This record gives sequence, C-alpha cells and structure tokens, in this order.
Amino acid sequence: MRTMKVRCMNFIAQLRASLNGAPEQSLFEYRRRDYPRGEINTIAERTIALLDAALVPHAARIGVVVRNRPLHAAAMLGLIAYGRALTTIYAIQSPEAMAAEVEETRFGAVIADVGDWTPALEAAVRATGAAAILLDHDAIAIEAAAGFERMEPGPRPLIEGERGIEILSSGTTGKPKRILFPFRMLTRAVESVAAARTGIDPEPDILTWPYGGIGGMCNLVAGVMLERHTTLLDKFNVPEWIEAVRKHRPKFLSGPPTVARMALDAGVTREDMSSVQYFFGGGAAFSPELQDEFEAAYDLKVIWAYGATEFCGTIISWTPALYEAYRDSKRGAIGKALPGIELRVTDPETGEPVAAGEVGYLEAIVPVVKEGWIRTTDLVTIDMDGFVFHRGRGDGAIVRGGFKVLPEKIVSALQEHPSVLDAAVVGLPDVRLGEVPVAAVELRDGAPRVGEEALRDYAKKMLVVHHVPARILILDQLPRTTSLKADLGAIRRLFAETEPV
Repeated sequence: MRTMKVRCMNFIAQLRASLNGAPEQSLFEYRRRDYPRGEINTIAERTIALLDAALVPHAARIGVVVRNRPLHAAAMLGLIAYGRALTTIYAIQSPEAMAAEVEETRFGAVIADVGDWTPALEAAVRATGAAAILLDHDAIAIEAAAGFERMEPGPRPLIEGERGIEILSSGTTGKPKRILFPFRMLTRAVESVAAARTGIDPEPDILTWPYGGIGGMCNLVAGVMLERHTTLLDKFNVPEWIEAVRKHRPKFLSGPPTVARMALDAGVTREDMSSVQYFFGGGAAFSPELQDEFEAAYDLKVIWAYGATEFCGTIISWTPALYEAYRDSKRGAIGKALPGIELRVTDPETGEPVAAGEVGYLEAIVPVVKEGWIRTTDLVTIDMDGFVFHRGRGDGAIVRGGFKVLPEKIVSALQEHPSVLDAAVVGLPDVRLGEVPVAAVELRDGAPRVGEEALRDYAKKMLVVHHVPARILILDQLPRTTSLKADLGAIRRLFAETEPV
C-alpha cells in the first residue's frame, strides 16, 4: 500500500509540476485560439477552489459532462492534479439520459458546459443536492451555477480507499460498466501513449479520441506530461482536421479507422498530408485493404494498437521498428504485447490455454491494473512470433466508428417502448464507420402503431448516440429459430433485400 501511495503522490506531483511549467507555452488550440499552459493551470486551480468553497468532500464523486474543449481539459486536469475523484459523463446522450445518470450516481458536484446545462440536468442536480460548476468557452470563464454554489447535505456514496477516475468501459471484457482507475495507474496511460512512438520526439497532436473514453483520457494526461501541443475538435470532421494538419505539419496523426476512411472519401490530397510519417490508431479493426489504400494514398505508415478501458490504455501495439521488420509478413496483425504485459489465448468453452495459432479469448496480465489474468471477449490468435491477430468478438458487439455497441442494450431500450413486443439488432457493413447497428421490431397486438422515425426518436432519448440504430424495420413477426430465438441471419437478409444503409 505504501508503494502505491508513493507512486500516486509521485504522479500527482509530476502532473502539478507540468501544469506549473512555462506559462506562455501553448498546450491546446481550439477554434483557432491558443490556450497557454498558464491559462489552463489557472482554470484547473479555479476548479478546485470552487469545489472547496462548495464544501464538497474529497471522497465525493465529481461528475464531468465531458467535451473535447480546453476548459473541460483544464477542469479535469485540476481534479486529477489535486486528487479529486473524477467520473466522466458522456455528452453524446440525451439530456434525459444525462439527468438519469446524475440522479443514480448522486455526485457531490457536476461540472458541465453552459450548453449542456439543460432544464433536465439542472433538475437532476437540484434533486440530488449537488453543487454545479459551469464552463463557458465564449467568455473563457468557469463559475458556480447560480443557486448551486454549495453542496446540500444528504446521502451520497463516497469513494473508499484510493481515489481516481471512473470511466465507462467499452465492453471489451463484458457488459459496459464504470471502472475506477486509481491515479497511480495513469502512469500507464503516459507509458502506453509513449511506447508505440518510441524514437519520435513529442509532436503536435490533433485529437480525434473523445475525452470521455480511456483513449482520450490517456491523451489528455500524456499530452501535458510529454509537453505536446494538442488541437481539439468538438467532433471529428475532415475540414477542421485537415486545416490543423496543414497548419501544424505533424509527423504523426492518430485515430480510429473511420478517420482514414473519411480522409480518403473527402479527397484529402497527398500534399495536404505530406508532413505525416505515421498514423497511430486503434479502437476497431483496421482492415489490411484499408491500410494498403491509406498508406499508398499518403505515403505514410500505419502503426496499429489494441487496448481497453479495463487495461487503462494500450496493451498490444505495433511500433515503427516492428513495422520496418514485419509489415508485410504480419499483415493484418494488431501488434505484439507491450513490455511488462503477458498474453494468452483460452478456449471459449473450457477456459484452458490453447496452442499458438488457435482461436480463443484473449487474456492479459497487466500488473499495474490487477493481479491475475483479465479475460476479454475478443477472439484472437497469437502466432509463434507473438503477433496477435483479431478474429472477432465473442459477445456479438458491433464496432461503429471505433465505439463498441452491444446489441442487447439497444434491444432492451426498444423493448421498453409501449408499442414494441420484441426487437433484435444486428450489425451491417458501412463504408465510413465499419459497421452500424440496425434493428428489427415486432409490435404488440392492439398497441398504437408507431413508425421508424418515432422509434428512432425514442431510441435517441434512451441511448448514447452511437447506439441509436441507423435503420429500424417494423415487421409483423420477427423471424425466429427453432428454439424461438430471433433469427439474426434472417434479419440480416431482410436488411440486405431493402434499401442499403
């Protein structure tokens, strides 16, 4: 325990030192404005001062409605640097879903952009007695919300033991859930970002990962610790992204495969990308065909990686050196285990380790995370040279533009609609996003009729945006197997026979 405490204190001390470095150095760029280190540190310290004034206990969870903006980055860095318990709240969900999350968790305080301070969120914060802090990028201001300057007395869960960051998992090791990462584990985040880029000096970064997930959080902390300038985009779009590429001339870019596909489809020129030597990424499978097309179009090298929220970052990756030695002979691999990581493949039925080259569930030992093997639901093979090849998922998850979507979550949401008797969800190929979820629905006899758009509007209120089905087919009856389960193969064929996504 003493070693863990010292490691945590060392990390926090290093982060504070980084925030207190050269005040004029630009850390972030957002909407063509630079945000120097001194300004970011001032906002970080202001966040802590407002929480102290609100009498929020150190062990109380602080919910942050996360957006890829400098004030949000500064507020989160302040929470981490001063050991405050941070819980991320996805901004890509309806106000009602956000409010339900606040009511369920009972935060000590909620930090949100003024644009996210909706009547629904305000009512939820008031009902739970939490304090509220609002971020205003137009005014470059951070202030307590009027009427929410103090946390009200009342029952609320406190974090026992080590504090850290709570992030909703991606579902790699099972159903998505909030996972608490003690601050000491963020050293892994910095190391995992740096490991794949061995031999490359810190370069300007253009962030395509959302701060609400582990990839974005790793980049937030690593960017400050490694003194790397970061351009922030509210949401990935090619025009702003390529404008930043032209301006900063980075040697590397990063993102999920969707970034590569969208750049190619938008006709981004080789001249625009002439500074880029490497494209680092993960979050979904990068097909060998897309890799060939992307590398040929822009004369760069794709360095792929694999990680998960549960691992607090990357555990498997290519490196520039591995690329030079094995690019063609190991085409399609997701890389090799990073130093200090142990991997094995186990039989899905028995749980016993399988031989090299056989398909099974990936398991890993990540010492800083926990003792023992952590089992994923990813199906892989590992060859005799230690290269890992992804062969699919054992839980039926759909990967939509880098976001993992569990069909059962969509099914459960649709089944709550009063007119829906049953629903089934499958993934269909999509050129830009890789896959998209689509749903088939069977309505209740005698219930009010409802159309596709009404069901999609309902789903938008119940689910985060990447879970909302791209299409919904309304059927008299769902096709079923002999065991009366929804026949997913037949449902895929139904979608194939209708207008494509």
